Amino acid sequence: MMFQWYSADAVAVHPLLVVMLALAIDVALGDPPRLWQRIPHPVAMCGGLIGFCDRKLNRPQRSDRARFWRGLLTTVVLVMLAGFAGYAIQWLCAQIEYGWIAGAFIASVLIAYRSLFNHVRAVANGLESSLAGGREAVGHIVGRDPDSLDEPGVARAAIESAAENFSDGVVAPVIWFALLGLPGLFAYKAVNTLDSMIGHRDSTYEHFGKFAARLDDAL
Repeated sequence: MMFQWYSADAVAVHPLLVVMLALAIDVALGDPPRLWQRIPHPVAMCGGLIGFCDRKLNRPQRSDRARFWRGLLTTVVLVMLAGFAGYAIQWLCAQIEYGWIAGAFIASVLIAYRSLFNHVRAVANGLESSLAGGREAVGHIVGRDPDSLDEPGVARAAIESAAENFSDGVVAPVIWFALLGLPGLFAYKAVNTLDSMIGHRDSTYEHFGKFAARLDDAL
């Protein structure tokens, strides 16, 4: 069952209309650089909170068990804060006429279709000019060193990254937005950001980020 949107006069708005509008806004506008130069992007704000908790709670002198529980607490608190923020904005949207349009615009900020398209297109444009250009462009979307990749390797890496990020950046956010509205979308993006920042299997985050990584896998 999808989340039901209402206008200020309590007229129901079909959920699919709100979802499709959010996707259309993202395709048309993407992430305008001038806007985010003036105000902080929601994901950047979430990342700042995660970084703060990481510095304060994930200290190497603590035991593995202590770091795990602090990571779990960090994840639970930040996801709850994100969900509450989404609920508050959802409530505000319901108080104004055509607030569902504002809700769709806010949701579009957390859907990454246009951004993903632009990054993959940059790889294609880079390859058209030179192999070095393709390697440089693909280096922005993959986590490995692209210097050893040939042209098919660069193209393959871009396609693989696009497939993975399409799930995390488009499909999952749209599903959670459709099911639970802005609270669900905000909470999911918090989990996804936590996983990208602390959900690594290394000596620093093996225990602190374990719960966040498992939660992201579950979602």
